[in-house]
Amino acid sequence: MKTTTAILLLAIFLYGCADKSPQTATAPPPPALPVASVISGTETTFQEYPASIEGTVNVEVRPQVSGALEKVFVDEGAFVNAGQPIFKINEQPYRAALNNALAAQHSAEAALVNAQLEVERLTPLVQNKVISEFQLKSAKATAQVAKANIEQAKANVSTAAINIGYTLIKAPVSGYIGRLLKKQGSLVAPADLEALTQLSDVHDVHVYFALGEKDFVNFKDQYPGQTLKDKLQQLPAVKLILADNTEYAKLGKVDVIDGQFDKTTGAITVRAKFPNPQGLLRSGNTGKIRLSLQHNNTLIVPQSATIEVQDKVFVFALTDSNKVKKQAITVIGKSATNYLVKDGVKAGDQIVLSGLDRLQEGAVIAPQKATDKVAAITKK
Repeated sequence: MKTTTAILLLAIFLYGCADKSPQTATAPPPPALPVASVISGTETTFQEYPASIEGTVNVEVRPQVSGALEKVFVDEGAFVNAGQPIFKINEQPYRAALNNALAAQHSAEAALVNAQLEVERLTPLVQNKVISEFQLKSAKATAQVAKANIEQAKANVSTAAINIGYTLIKAPVSGYIGRLLKKQGSLVAPADLEALTQLSDVHDVHVYFALGEKDFVNFKDQYPGQTLKDKLQQLPAVKLILADNTEYAKLGKVDVIDGQFDKTTGAITVRAKFPNPQGLLRSGNTGKIRLSLQHNNTLIVPQSATIEVQDKVFVFALTDSNKVKKQAITVIGKSATNYLVKDGVKAGDQIVLSGLDRLQEGAVIAPQKATDKVAAITKK
């Protein structure tokens, strides 16, 4: 019993003598994150605008005389040269009208001969005072009327001949035939609501797009020149993006800006001209115009070095004692994988490139120089 008591007393003594000071926890090291300097440079951004395509000349082909459509010489979509026959209207009624006009002309010419003979007959009689001078004057007036009738008859002949010429409808320009809305045998007239067809000259095409007021101001401020004409000459070539999102092979040139803004849309129409030697583009096509905009001495920040919170873009900038500060930046455009920044940072500022989802305002990091790959992205 004494032995057991001695053991318990020894255990209590040893426990009381044990070191009761708490153990100090070791703080984790700050995270090692890549950082890089914000740089400035020249970057080009691109803005796309919906566009419509038209041939340089789009002509409605309409009849100038009425009649039955006797022949159609072309098919839809065919290419025709200027002056090539495309429709024929039955000319028989107009041929008959020409014959009538010719007959009326001959009759008027005969009437003039008779009137002149009457003048010749009465002239000596008046001179010899056989008849009064009034009769001679009346005969001369009749001759003048006969001359006027001849002129009118000639005009009628010319009109009839012109109408016959109108029965053969020729292509006014070279281009592609549209839909043939009237078929052979149809009755046609100048007053018809629908044209016979449309003819598009598309060896070059005009591409129309619209700029809003703000875009138009930026558009004008971007390029040198005192007048809008001077600025148009300084514009770089533009690209056409087709409906399937492929780039058209030829570059275009902006050549015309409308004289005023549309009051309804608040936009101004701009025209670019594209060559179309193979006829791949047709009137009625749609696409997008891609305009380039050059930014000189702009700040460049990789998109991967930013976070978005409530429609604002932030970076983590490195401050004293390797602490980070969350700073909002103003983005004015994108180029490849970079943001173009107006303010919020300045050239030379150190920003964190990755691991942003784990950072908080005021956190301490162990900054590491960015890898060559990241640095290359930053400097693009």
